[in-house]
Amino acid sequence: MLDLTRYVRDIPDFPVPGILFRDITPLLGDAAAFRCAVDGITDYVSSRGPDAVVGIESRGFLFGAPVADRLGLPFVPVRKPGRLPAARVSIDVTLEYGAGSLDIHADALAPGARAVIIDDLLATGGTATGASRLVELLGARVAGLAFVIELASLGGRAALASYDVHALVRYA
Repeated sequence: MLDLTRYVRDIPDFPVPGILFRDITPLLGDAAAFRCAVDGITDYVSSRGPDAVVGIESRGFLFGAPVADRLGLPFVPVRKPGRLPAARVSIDVTLEYGAGSLDIHADALAPGARAVIIDDLLATGGTATGASRLVELLGARVAGLAFVIELASLGGRAALASYDVHALVRYA
């Protein structure tokens, strides 16, 4: 496996002063690094025995869709408000920089289905917690959560303590 940290660019003071942003654009721009990241997440997801892959808008789509394709599983998007056309379930979430909402189609997962949730970054865990609750509101079960990057100092793993969490790269 490649050292994926070589493909993560640090951007100081973005989006607000005092934040060190971990930019995955270089990882996406390198075919071998992207393939390595998708391979690593695919290995984890397949070990969880899921019925579906859930991706969190928007960068979770970049990793979740290829994982779902490789495993022959349905891909379920969790989106920001107003972007899903059919009946949906919504939840309010506390985010790193404020508050927001997330939506999932009401018919996206069957009751009892096992879903693995994928996103690019685990920070405080607010978005991932919200996505997990949406899955559970549909009667499905969270089989695990996978991230490319975990910012351990922000406590996201602790916020998700009742779930199995996997990250390819972990920053202290």
